[in-house]
Amino acid sequence: MLKQLFDYLQQSLLLVHDVQQNHRDVEELRRELKVTNSLVIELSHKLERLSERERLEREKLAPATRKRFASFRASPTATGRND
Repeated sequence: MLKQLFDYLQQSLLLVHDVQQNHRDVEELRRELKVTNSLVIELSHKLERLSERERLEREKLAPATRKRFASFRASPTATGRND
């Protein structure tokens, strides 16, 4: 009977230790998750800014590209004429 009681007490202490360790692990994971979330948000903002810069760059280049294309279409070599 005493041995059984000792075994239960030992298991209880081990379980308490495991539970405490689990709590510490969960807190560490929460901290890591916060950091990860912050980094994801920062990356998202950077991607948005990059996308906006690329859009502005395309808008800036579009008129010049259209002008070059129009001048190419109007050139004699583009139409196959050599006057």
